[in-house]
Amino acid sequence: MYGLGIIKGLLLTMRVFIRKPFTVQYPEQRLDQHARFRGEEFVWYEERCTGCASCAKYCPLGIIKIVTKPGDKKLAEGGLYDIDVFDIDIGRCMFCGLCVEACPYDALFMGSGFEEAQPHRDGLVIDIEQLRSRDKRPSTWFRPQLEKRGYDPHNGSPL
Repeated sequence: MYGLGIIKGLLLTMRVFIRKPFTVQYPEQRLDQHARFRGEEFVWYEERCTGCASCAKYCPLGIIKIVTKPGDKKLAEGGLYDIDVFDIDIGRCMFCGLCVEACPYDALFMGSGFEEAQPHRDGLVIDIEQLRSRDKRPSTWFRPQLEKRGYDPHNGSPL
C-alpha cells in the first residue's frame, strides 16, 4: 500500500519535472498584454478636456483633483476652463475606470503600461505635467472606436 502510493507520487513528480516551465522571468521576458489591459498609466488629451471635472465627480475614491478657473478660449461655444491642477493619485486608485466612462469628451483614457512602481507613496501622484508629457498609448478598454480601427497600444505609434 505504501510502496504503490510512493511510486505514484514519484511518477507525478517526474511528469511535472520534465514539463516545460511556464514561468516568465519578468524583467528580461515580458508577456504580451491584451489591448484592453487597464494599466497604471492614464492618458489625458488636454485639447479635448474642458475642465468639467466629471471624472473627479464620478471617482468613487476621490483621487482625482482638478482646479480650474474660467478661461477665455472658445467663448462663442460656451467657453472652456483653464486647468491649473489635474492630479491623479494612483497609489489609492482601484482602476475601476469610472472616471474614463464619465468623461463626455473622451479626454481621459486608461493607459496600457503598468510599471509605475515608486519607492515612496508621494511619487504615485500623477500631476498635470506628467500627463502632458506622456506618450499617448491609451488602452482600448471602453473605447470601441479604437478597437474597430485595430489599434494596439503596445505596438505601433502613439495616438
